[in-house]
Amino acid sequence: MALWAQMTPQLQFLPTQILNELYPDTFPLDVRHYLASWIEEQRWENFDVDNMEQEPQARRLLDQMVRLLQEVAQHNPNVVERVKLQHISRNLSVFQQQPMQLVRTVRDILRKERHLLTQVQIPQGPPATNGTPQPAREDGKTDVDNLVLKVLEIQNCRQTLHQLQEDLNWEKQEMESIQGICELQNRIQQLEYNYSVCAKKRMQLLQEAVCALELCQASLILRIKSWRWEQHRATIGVQFDDNLGPLQTWCEQLLGVNSNLRQELMLVKRDHGVVEQFHTLQESLAHVLQTLIKNSLVVDKQPPQVIKTQSKFSTTVRYLLGEKMAPGKPVLLKAQIITEAQARQGVVPNENVGELINSTAILEHNTASKNTCATFRNMSIRKIKRADRKGSESVTEEKFALLFTTELTITGCESPYSIQAISLPVVVIVHGSQEINAMATIIWDCAFSEPDRVPFIVPERVPWKQMCEALSSKFMSEVQTQRCLDRYNFHFLAQKIFDQPDITEDFSNMPVSWAQFNKEVLPGRTFTFWQWFEGVMDLTKKCLRDYWSEGLIFGFIGKQHLHVILQNKPNGTFLLRFSDSEIGGITIAYVGPSDNGGRKIQNIQPFTKKDLDSAGLGDRIRDINCITHVYPDLPKNEVFKKFFTVPSPPNPDGYLPFKLTTVVNP
Repeated sequence: MALWAQMTPQLQFLPTQILNELYPDTFPLDVRHYLASWIEEQRWENFDVDNMEQEPQARRLLDQMVRLLQEVAQHNPNVVERVKLQHISRNLSVFQQQPMQLVRTVRDILRKERHLLTQVQIPQGPPATNGTPQPAREDGKTDVDNLVLKVLEIQNCRQTLHQLQEDLNWEKQEMESIQGICELQNRIQQLEYNYSVCAKKRMQLLQEAVCALELCQASLILRIKSWRWEQHRATIGVQFDDNLGPLQTWCEQLLGVNSNLRQELMLVKRDHGVVEQFHTLQESLAHVLQTLIKNSLVVDKQPPQVIKTQSKFSTTVRYLLGEKMAPGKPVLLKAQIITEAQARQGVVPNENVGELINSTAILEHNTASKNTCATFRNMSIRKIKRADRKGSESVTEEKFALLFTTELTITGCESPYSIQAISLPVVVIVHGSQEINAMATIIWDCAFSEPDRVPFIVPERVPWKQMCEALSSKFMSEVQTQRCLDRYNFHFLAQKIFDQPDITEDFSNMPVSWAQFNKEVLPGRTFTFWQWFEGVMDLTKKCLRDYWSEGLIFGFIGKQHLHVILQNKPNGTFLLRFSDSEIGGITIAYVGPSDNGGRKIQNIQPFTKKDLDSAGLGDRIRDINCITHVYPDLPKNEVFKKFFTVPSPPNPDGYLPFKLTTVVNP
């Protein structure tokens, strides 16, 4: 079931219409899911669907499929699923009279799945934090090239028909002047036959091209959604390629193909009148066109996800079909702030929940970059109307978004289209002291939300291993380092957030809640887990990046673990650990002599950013005489030498230089 294993993660990205077309009522998604292995083991491509001699073999496959589905239903513990599967198995009897139709249906489904997967590659390497693969970049060049070739084939077919019609007209004219010539009659009959065959081929090619366009565009929409998802995940440091160039090219090419196919369809009407499938193809092309136009507006540069009222911020919205907009009246893009509830409604709300300053911008085309963007440079939220809060919910947990709307006309289209795009969720604050808690809301949202969710639903609990991936990714991104958190760091962080000092327990699958992350204060402290972790990130980013990157800071370690690894080390051995009791502090734990002549492990008072701004960590380590070797056994003067400050020369004005020296009082 290798194909289904690749296909399953992509289903959530596919539009409902494509899903319905891919898995019709006669062969619903449930059958594909429950019988995935068996379906992929059969040789559907070996059938000649026009060969009735293979009907008995096709009927055997149908009978086997019904039997397997009934067995699955029988063993399903969920009564709703059981009844549903039994109902589906009975409905498969529709294929009893035409078992080859089942073969054709399953074969086409598998072909379409493979086609979609050629446009979406699941990246190798670590999974996304929430366990869902992220579709990787594919510019769809091969598929678009094939579409263009098919349009050329349709155009050639039309030209051939035109030539045949002219030949027919000429020969019939000759018939009128020369009666009873058999050879001429035969030529006319042959031309009429060729014309009929070519006309059928023309419609067949049109149908195939429209179907291929729908599939290719479904892949494009999937990729645009994936781009937005990757942009969302970039907030916690997940790698993100923000280049929209290939997607813009893809959009423009599909718009061109759609235009050509609509033109060819109208020429069919001119030449043959309203033929069978005309209205179906016309509606399909109109729907595909509308979908493309409405999905081509993207927020290229997101606004800050934590916005303070009365402060300026900027954002950029890009239209991927900008070069195809009809010339004339400038296209004005409007922005408004909306609540989570309004975002779920999916329509432009009538009620304003916030006063947004400088909330309009014109979609302008840059001929050099070929980008069409509306840049809001000096936006500001003057005031915000908040919803009624439930229980202990804080204002920093309330999510809003910016909704961008406009109306535009595409060249070659008669009617204007109303289109919109929504930003990532934002938290609106009124004071800088709220920023850390607001950022916690954003981190949780970016790390653990699902693609294509209902805005802006997030789980209340996640497995600890997912939290570990998010914390490490955010730490690396914020500090700008390639060194990630290790298993010792994660174990201590788990002990801290779960308040469980057991050093051997595996916390991987233990659920951690939003409340544990940033609502409940840590035991014996006055701050939450996130407030403490954010303080460590800030200190490391501003004062300790190089120390951390070179592995000189052990980092997150509990006192129990500390005693285990230092207890047999000689006096003077030390390591650097983040303070457990103070926000944004780093301390030195070292082995020193005890009063009874033995050894004991001591912790020096933590250094904060303020302390390290006056004297760097390297100088402080150099000054402290009771520490000599950094864990496991490296001489401090060799390891930290590059961080020691060079003594200042005498001041030209006669003042003698001075330095701050760190002294530890045992």
